[in-house]
Formats: sequence, C-alpha cells, structure tokens
Amino acid sequence: MKRVVRALVEERRLDEVAALAETNTRVLGLLVPLTFDPDTRVAWRAVEAMGVAAERVAGADPGAVREHLRRLFWLLSEESGGICWRAPEAMAEIVSRCPELFGDYVPVIVHLIAETAEEDLAHFRRGMIWAIGRLGPLARQDASDVLESVTSALEDSDAQVRGVAVWCLGRLGRVAELAVRPDLAHDQGTVEVYEEGEVLRTRVGRLYERALEGAVPEEPSAATR
Repeated sequence: MKRVVRALVEERRLDEVAALAETNTRVLGLLVPLTFDPDTRVAWRAVEAMGVAAERVAGADPGAVREHLRRLFWLLSEESGGICWRAPEAMAEIVSRCPELFGDYVPVIVHLIAETAEEDLAHFRRGMIWAIGRLGPLARQDASDVLESVTSALEDSDAQVRGVAVWCLGRLGRVAELAVRPDLAHDQGTVEVYEEGEVLRTRVGRLYERALEGAVPEEPSAATR
C-alpha cells in the first residue's frame, strides 16, 4: 500500500488517492511521511493529496478525519518522538477544504506560531505562516492575535520566510501592512512556491506585487459601506 500511495502522489493522481482513502482511512496516515520527503515536489503533492483525501473521507466519516487532525497536532509536539515539520501545512489544507466540519481547528492552527518555543520556530515558522495564509479569509479574525509574528517575518534573513509572510498577508487582506513596505517590491530573494502541482521559483518582490494586486482590505472602507 505504501508504494501504491507514493506512486499516486508522485504522479499527482489525487482522485485515486482519495478513492483509496475512502475504502481505507489508513491512507491518510501513509501520506504523513511523504510530506517531509526530500523531494519538495513530492512533499507538497502529499500535502495537497491529504486535503483532497480528507475531504472525500469526511463525507462519510468525519470522525476519522478529526482523529487524523488530532494526530497531526500531536506530531508537532516533542512528546511524539517524531516531529512532522509539515503538520501545520497539512492541517490547514484539510481545514480549508472542510471548514464547515473542522472550522474549530482554525484558531488552533493560527495560534501555533505564538505557542511554539523559540528554538523550534526556525523549523516551523515558514510552515506555520503558510498555514495561516492557506486558511486565508477563514483566519482573518484569529490572525489579529498573531499579526506581529507574521509581519516580523518580513525581516527574516531567509527569503523563503519573507516571501511566505508576504503571501500570507495578501491572503489575509492585510493591505495596510503591505503598503507600508514598498521596499519589498525590490526584494530579489528567491522563493519556492507550489502552484498547480509544481514547485516554482520566484522573487519576494514578485510575490509582493501579486499580493497587493490581489489583496482585499480586511474591513470595507467607509466609501464602500
């Protein structure tokens, strides 16, 4: 089964992964180790596949998906004995696809960045910020509590972290926080983004431009009310 699931993920045959998960919810667990595969494309496809599969399983057995979310959360702890670096991304992917069933996990995911020990943030920061961005509008209210953690990432020495923070703020509609940082338009740092099944390379500056183009203010302006 492991080899079958891996082959399907590698080829991005997501519907087939979901069909397998419908008949055997163990497939959700088999996707977890693939999320930290050395091949970044495989890792991201596994995150995506987990969301698609969880959505399909939740239609008949939401309890199984909720248990899987609990396990992912536990894998973030040192007590698990095997920390899953992409657990925040996987949790957000599932919840974003099934907010009506698992919306109570939105604040849990959003607040991870504030509740993680400083020494562990180097590993988790980019993933936790990506998770907030993936939740997007679902996370806008809760994200106010961790906004400083996201905006401070714009100063990170790692271009990947800066780029994800820019993207996240755009998804949250935080136009004001982006508008006061026009310097980011000239940031030449290289960032990897996952789009349409592929890992692409772009610049922080380009993500900044795209975020401003697509960002919607968190609150409507007085003129539009």
